[in-house]
Amino acid sequence: MKILLIGEYSNLHNSLKQGLLENGHTVTLLGSGDGFKNYDVDILIKSSLFEKKILKIIAKIIDKLTGISLNEFEIFIRSIFKLNNLKGFDIVQLINERGFRTSPFMEKILLKHIFRNNKKVFLLACGVDFTSISYSYERKFKYSILTPYFEDNSLKNEYKQTLKYLSSSYSKLSEYVKKNVVGIISSDLDYHLPYVGTEKYLGMIPNPVNIDKLKKTIVKKRDKIYILHAINSKNKIKKGNRFFNDSLSIIEKKYYKKIKIIRTIDKPYLEHLKNVKDCDIIMDQVYAYDQGYNALEAMALGKVVFTGAEDKWLELYNLKEDSVAINALPNVSKIVEKLSWLIENPIHLENISKNARKFIMKHHDYKNIALKYISSWEK
Repeated sequence: MKILLIGEYSNLHNSLKQGLLENGHTVTLLGSGDGFKNYDVDILIKSSLFEKKILKIIAKIIDKLTGISLNEFEIFIRSIFKLNNLKGFDIVQLINERGFRTSPFMEKILLKHIFRNNKKVFLLACGVDFTSISYSYERKFKYSILTPYFEDNSLKNEYKQTLKYLSSSYSKLSEYVKKNVVGIISSDLDYHLPYVGTEKYLGMIPNPVNIDKLKKTIVKKRDKIYILHAINSKNKIKKGNRFFNDSLSIIEKKYYKKIKIIRTIDKPYLEHLKNVKDCDIIMDQVYAYDQGYNALEAMALGKVVFTGAEDKWLELYNLKEDSVAINALPNVSKIVEKLSWLIENPIHLENISKNARKFIMKHHDYKNIALKYISSWEK
């Protein structure tokens, strides 16, 4: 089949593409590279003009005063010039309702072309959208990326880009996409639960991970345990990074002879991956039920990851607590307790490392996951 994947901000579509290629399909990936992460894409569409220093300042002022994003407008214009390359596909999959990353109005114009000129279009429920944010806003999760906002309304400005998905324009975009796609697939529990019962919902397919590229890394024997806390500055509040910061400050004083903490901010994907390979424990995110993509890649490398590993996830995969990942709760004392347990009992690090790799191989092998996507697409 000839397949077009639209959007990339976690390496999910890249890994799915690799699995589809291994299964004999032709695949084109369109995306922006997602800023500093710089992911590989076949068709690059991003805002570059308004990333230049002076123009960036002007764009921010106009956005603040009028709500008009010049970055989104530039992406829209660049996308228009690529539309001839975006037709005649057997399958198109949008990584999100807003796969082009423009405004709802401009997104509809681009999507209208996609729906008219391709055989089947599917939506991947991945990343924030109207459905997932509505579910979180109604407090149906015990905690979510909106929890910091609920606890402190002064963060309203920090949540401007998230809360906009509750507006009527994004609600209408969501209705338009759902009306025109053939089916909807979710990538993990945090997106699956909001979509249960939605018309056209085909269920969850676990994230694909390229286990051939991401081999278990053997770290040289050393006298300290290395802990990585990699921060995405735009999402640090929603990821719960403050709990990791506070916990690591305590751990650093308590076990300064036994540990080394690596802190990074906004590193490109390949540099981040190198840092992950060099560490033993990874601090990923707090406000999640399931693992995000960074966590899964770290687990494939045999790392012990503090991430989403809630009871519903344990039940889904029939796992015991702390067997393949550590459930990072929004509670400093709990995180300190788990870190202390691992530092004082290195045998647990070794066991979880082995189990994490086995789990990814069993449930997230990119070739097998690609076959699951093909099966859903062909139904």
